[in-house]
Amino acid sequence: MREIKEKNFPQERALYGEENLRLIDCTFAGDEDGESALKECKNIELAGCKMELRYPLWHGENLHLDRVSMTETCRASLWYSSGISIEHSELFGIKALRECKDVELKQTEVRSPEFGWRSRNIRVEDSSVEGEYPFFEAKDLSFERVHLKGKYSFQYVENLTVENCVFDTKDAFWHAKNVVVKNSVIKGEYLCWYGENVTFLGCKIIGTQPLCYCKGLRLVDCEMEEADFAFEYSEVEADLRGRVLSVKNPRSGHISAETIDEILFTADSKYDCTCEVTIKKKPD
Repeated sequence: MREIKEKNFPQERALYGEENLRLIDCTFAGDEDGESALKECKNIELAGCKMELRYPLWHGENLHLDRVSMTETCRASLWYSSGISIEHSELFGIKALRECKDVELKQTEVRSPEFGWRSRNIRVEDSSVEGEYPFFEAKDLSFERVHLKGKYSFQYVENLTVENCVFDTKDAFWHAKNVVVKNSVIKGEYLCWYGENVTFLGCKIIGTQPLCYCKGLRLVDCEMEEADFAFEYSEVEADLRGRVLSVKNPRSGHISAETIDEILFTADSKYDCTCEVTIKKKPD
């Protein structure tokens, strides 16, 4: 690989179409405000670089970023690219990742509204993500030891696994399909409405009116806090620990919990709700 060290690239398309290039301690900044610095590039390594300009890595292939800082002015940094690995980095610009595939993020901090839209095969480990509408319509996702804070996360995602994570996000998992969440804390209002084939294993779920209008919903050894009017019109199998404030008109299946303050099957229900709801016997 050809190496370039400690150089600034302020111009538009400064390194357009480059291949087999390693950039070390370089910057992308300046009054020229040049965009698309590394567009249509292949086999690019960036180490210790700082990027302040727009659209730097579009239509790229085999990109490795280590200790790279993308500031808030580095908008829409990675689009239409594949074979991306990012570690020990900061992604702070809006729309930092979109319509990309085969992406790995490790020990990276993301603060980016509309992050990860319509991307595929993304693995995130030991990282933090903050923003609105992250991972909209993304597919084939894996998260381990990730802290996520945002709004409207994972809408219309397909094929998602989550393990040992903490998610604090409003309206998460709406219309999500084929999701497994293990040993995680999920906090958010109106969690997972219209979800399909969603499973929670050993999780803590916090928030009002969760898990409504679901199909193929399963909860095993889970705890729910602040959960009122839960499971409305859902097809659900749930084995719960602790207390649930209220369950309202679950459509079918079985719900078992240690305590449910209110079990509501109302006369104005729009569906024939046949779900069995039981209270577990406390051990002698």
